[in-house]
Amino acid sequence: MMTNMFRLIVSPMARQIGKNSISSLSAVTMTSTQPQKLKGRMFSVQAALPKFPVAPLEQTLDKYLQTLRPLVSDQEFEQAKKLCEDFKNGVGPELQAKLIERAGKHTNWLSDWWRNIAYLDVREPCVINSNPGVLFPRGNFNDLEGQLNYASRLIAGLLDYKVMIDEQTLPVEHLGKSPLCMMQYYQVLSACRIPRVNKDEWVCFPPDRPDPPRHITVVYNNNFFEVPVYGSDNKPLNTSQLKGQLEHVVKQGSKQGPPLGLFTLEYRNNWANAYQNMCKDETNRRSLESIQRSIVVLCLDQPNPSSTDLRTKSGQQMLHGAGSHGHSGNRWFDKTIQFVVGQDGSCGLNYEHTTAEGPPIVQLMDHCLDYINKGSDWPAADQVTTPKMLQFNLSSDVENSLNLAKENADKLVSDLDLKVFTFEDFGKDFPKSQKVSPDSFIQNAIQLAYYRHHKRPVGTYESGSIRMFQLGRTETIRSCSSESVAFTRAMLDPAVSDGRKAELLRRAIDSHKQYTNDAISGKGIDRHFLGLALTAQEHNIELPKLFKNRNFIFSKTWRISTSQVPAKSESVMFFGPVVPDGYGFCYNPQEKCILFGVSSFKSNDKTLPAAEMSELVANSLRDMKKVLSSSVKSSL
Repeated sequence: MMTNMFRLIVSPMARQIGKNSISSLSAVTMTSTQPQKLKGRMFSVQAALPKFPVAPLEQTLDKYLQTLRPLVSDQEFEQAKKLCEDFKNGVGPELQAKLIERAGKHTNWLSDWWRNIAYLDVREPCVINSNPGVLFPRGNFNDLEGQLNYASRLIAGLLDYKVMIDEQTLPVEHLGKSPLCMMQYYQVLSACRIPRVNKDEWVCFPPDRPDPPRHITVVYNNNFFEVPVYGSDNKPLNTSQLKGQLEHVVKQGSKQGPPLGLFTLEYRNNWANAYQNMCKDETNRRSLESIQRSIVVLCLDQPNPSSTDLRTKSGQQMLHGAGSHGHSGNRWFDKTIQFVVGQDGSCGLNYEHTTAEGPPIVQLMDHCLDYINKGSDWPAADQVTTPKMLQFNLSSDVENSLNLAKENADKLVSDLDLKVFTFEDFGKDFPKSQKVSPDSFIQNAIQLAYYRHHKRPVGTYESGSIRMFQLGRTETIRSCSSESVAFTRAMLDPAVSDGRKAELLRRAIDSHKQYTNDAISGKGIDRHFLGLALTAQEHNIELPKLFKNRNFIFSKTWRISTSQVPAKSESVMFFGPVVPDGYGFCYNPQEKCILFGVSSFKSNDKTLPAAEMSELVANSLRDMKKVLSSSVKSSL
């Protein structure tokens, strides 16, 4: 997914990291998160992966015009062509040459810029705007005993997976025959974002540095606990021992603590100022450092109120915690991974997005969920250290900041409309039976759903992985095309036959598939444009007119922001829209069903409620199946 900062390509360049770092604790910062030694199969092909290329300038401009064509009038398109020509014959080649020069000096010319401008520079709250939530299949329990049993096996599964990361024995992922960069896996545990004024810091405590973390943070009744998960012999605790640790937490945390987790839903500068005040106290500083160093955060939640839509209610619990009257105080959204286990069986996670996309998180999640269902365990570790409650001393200034955080968190949470649902008519089995890409099929269903209500095409973002390159993150798949618009218009025209609609749908699917292949192989346009704009800013060159043009900006104002996040389990990810009048769509295509998370903002009168847009998506999927099925029958 994307943060709201990406609406414009001209965001300010990164500022310097704040001085109050915790580097003395063997942390590594955002620019040095690789292992000291690349060993084992996890990084067996890392050095051989290609570097992320700088695409040819003319290729990017031509592709931009193709994606702009369905969004603007003939007159506006002619103006855009002239702007592209002026750029190509003007400052464009100079910026291109400087960007190529940068690429020659970096493992990945984009990665450091990307972390800054996409995440650490952003001053809006991480929650909803950046951090995705994930809802697991509902746990088969409804009491404290079941909650602790589940949570202990979840953490045991995590520790089992952590061994493969620590020893670098994870198998290399592939996209088709192409191996993928595995560095994100190394950055998701023992990592945390730290609030700083103007620009945040991100730290990681890798296993191959001195004194690696041996504890998790558990949050219960808004109380924070340092919970050791390794014995004195450095062996991980087994499930029985982990449950004993959690029982200690519940016993110590019976009285509700202050909702400090609300700070992590705040505007980042507000939180940074409060954080600075908190760190004036040595006890606070040590408690915060314990959270930052911990392997993960585990949130043990009280039951939710009854609801007619349990999945959506649980989705809200994972995405933002449901506000100060819900579970938001029982969170630490700055942590790269925090698991949530509710006493009523609602389970999932939330992750801070600075260092990883969905696939590494989902791989870890699926391993943990598989482990929960297994009966295996390992021998007990030696000499278990009892959990300790972290102490905080709150000055009047910090308490005032916490009251403001509560107010802002409740505003943020109350405005987000979310719908989590499972489309059960069919899954990826149907598109595959028609020999079309399931992802491209679903993307065109989203295009059709949007067009049916809004009666116009808009810029559409789909996250495409560029991990086939060293340190690769994402490129934009621009899902709205001339072919998709021709298809959506035909579907609304009763005069067009089903056969013709099916033909146009297949063309739209093929177009999307081709753009996807281009984007993931380094031939996208949005990261290239970002690099050219940042190059201009870095060298004090006036931003080209092309980048200031309103149609250029309109084409990348993502009113539809989407991501496919497949998982083995029937889990589903979700996030907020990236513009006020937009929607967020995330989906997990299973063989016989498709799981969706759809979002919009209640305060915007131009968008539909998430439930209504979800119904439009479901109807579009049904209509597209009918059209393709009818065309097959008519050809027999």
